[in-house]
Amino acid sequence: MSFAPLLYPDSESWRAAPRKRILLFGMSGLGKTHVSNMLRASGAWFHYSADYRIGTRYMGELISDEFKRAAMKVPRLRELLMSDSIYIASNITFNNLAPLSQYLGKPGDPAKGGLPIGEYRKRQDQHATAEVAALLDAPRFIERAQELYGYPNFVCDSGGSICEVVDPDDPEDALMRALSDTMLMIWIEGSENHRQELIRRFDRAPKPMCYRAEFTTACWEAFLAETGVAGDAVDPDAFVRFAYGRALAARQPAYAAMARNWGVSIHADEMAAASGPEALIDLIGRAIDRQR
Repeated sequence: MSFAPLLYPDSESWRAAPRKRILLFGMSGLGKTHVSNMLRASGAWFHYSADYRIGTRYMGELISDEFKRAAMKVPRLRELLMSDSIYIASNITFNNLAPLSQYLGKPGDPAKGGLPIGEYRKRQDQHATAEVAALLDAPRFIERAQELYGYPNFVCDSGGSICEVVDPDDPEDALMRALSDTMLMIWIEGSENHRQELIRRFDRAPKPMCYRAEFTTACWEAFLAETGVAGDAVDPDAFVRFAYGRALAARQPAYAAMARNWGVSIHADEMAAASGPEALIDLIGRAIDRQR
C-alpha cells in the first residue's frame, strides 16, 4: 500500500487526464533521458532534467569557477581573465553533463587527477543540497511549462542519485511527498543482467558519481583497508569502480521502496519497447493497475 494516493488512481483516469505529469527514476543508463527525449520530441511534453537544473542553476558558478581556477594557472589566460577579455562558462546540455561530472571529480592521487578526500566529500555535499533544491523546483516548473509555454504534459528526468537524498520508507519524507503529490513516480526497473552490463560499461569509462556521505566513508575506508594504500596514493578510477558495483546493489532496494511506497514500476525492457508516447501511456496505465 502506498504512503500516499497515486496522482492517477487507475488507468482510466490516467488515460483520460488532460495533463499528464510523471517523474522517472532508476539507475543511470536505463533510459530515463531517452524516454524523456522521446516525449519532448512529440511536442506535447515539457522535459525537466534535474541534472541539468543542478548543473546550471545550483552548481553552475562552482563549475565555471573550477574552469577559471585552471585557466588562472596559464599566464596568457590569466591576463585575459583579469582584464575581462575572455569569458569562461560550462556548456551543459540535457545530453552532455560532462562539466558537472568533471567538477564532482574522483578522490585519490592528485597526479592522476584525484581530489583530496575532504574536497571530494565537500563536492558530494554540494551536489546533495543542489539535487534536493532541483527536485523541489519541479512542481513549480509544471506550472511554468503550462502557463508560459502551453505544454499540457510534464516529464521530470531525475538523476540516478535521487535515492541518496530521500528516505522512501518514511511516510513523512518531505521530498517524496512533494514529488508524489504533483507527479506519478515511475521506477525504470533493471534486472541483474542490466546491472552487470552497467558495471561493464562503467568499467570501460568510469565517471564521478554521487552517494550518501555514510556510503562514501564506508567505501573509502574499505578500499584503503583492502588495498593498503594511502589516501593520496589511491588510483581515482580504481576507487570509483570499487564503489560503483556496491552502489548499484545498495540503490536497488531503495528504488524498490520508492516504487512500492510512492509510485509504480515498469521494467526497463518494457520501457525500451515503447515505440512512442501513446505506447508509453498504455504501458504506464498497466503499471498503475498492477500497483492497485
